[in-house]
Amino acid sequence: MPGVRPCSAGSPAAICGRGREEDRADAVCRFCDTDFVGTDGENGGKYRTPEELVQMIASQWPEGEGERFVVCTGGEPMLQIDPPLVDALHAAGFEIAIETNGSLPVLETIDWICVSPKADAPLVVTKGNELKVVIPQDNQRLSEYAKLDFEYFLVQPMDGPSRDLNTKLAIDWCKRHPQWRLSMQTHKYLNIP
Repeated sequence: MPGVRPCSAGSPAAICGRGREEDRADAVCRFCDTDFVGTDGENGGKYRTPEELVQMIASQWPEGEGERFVVCTGGEPMLQIDPPLVDALHAAGFEIAIETNGSLPVLETIDWICVSPKADAPLVVTKGNELKVVIPQDNQRLSEYAKLDFEYFLVQPMDGPSRDLNTKLAIDWCKRHPQWRLSMQTHKYLNIP
């Protein structure tokens, strides 16, 4: 779709995340780039219709500020996203990106697909716009991922106590494999929640 930003990292976006904190104990992924806020957190809520949710998302976008862009993330977004929500977002003028672990099929009407696979998890989404792999993870298959049908390949150092070492690993990987780009969680370095 015209206007969707290549490698959209750092682009202005409304973030629509949904994931229950209590589900994280059973999650494939034991790390997350965003603190859990919950439905009672800032701008959280429970919405009866897709249109109500889209109205809340639209209220977060500054009036007259460029193309509307929403990133669906948090938990596994394909557990919640359905055609009525995608249709309502498009009707409100939003371009839609998703960041998924790739374990569930993604709707073809989503404009930008970022897959962030987790080691040892099933991967059913094998094509899209960007593949972003958080490193290091046990049993990672970066060389195999490089053969998949994506426009962009990114490695992102895992945050936490080993962030500096992980950043060095990611930079070294990109130097040795120029197909891959470095993706940084800039908000973490700038202390933006």
